[in-house]
Amino acid sequence: MKIFGREPVYVLAFISIVLKLSAAYGLDVSDVQQGAIMAVLSLIVAVITAFVLKTGAAAAAIVNLAQGVLALFLAFGLHLDAQLQALWMLAVEGAVALVLRKEVTAPIPQLHVEKSSPVKAGPAGS
Repeated sequence: MKIFGREPVYVLAFISIVLKLSAAYGLDVSDVQQGAIMAVLSLIVAVITAFVLKTGAAAAAIVNLAQGVLALFLAFGLHLDAQLQALWMLAVEGAVALVLRKEVTAPIPQLHVEKSSPVKAGPAGS
């Protein structure tokens, strides 16, 4: 996968260097804020990768992105207590579960007991 003709890790490294140089030359961004920005950018690339590569990891990537975005908001001064943070993450995880997780299939072959039913449907009235 390429972004602007380059591997995503190189794009992220370039953004990180620009961010650090900007902070060194006057941009008012703390170390914590820089870390949160880079974490969110990395998570965005992870979400894109999960969808493009069709790994089946899209739900996990979206939940991780939501956690990163929450950390970013907190780094920039949003004041939420731990309980409210947990409720927001619960809402995100619930929405992802409803939208993306239609069914789960185990990666093992079906067992004999799964192929038959102990309750056999017989003809009506018997």
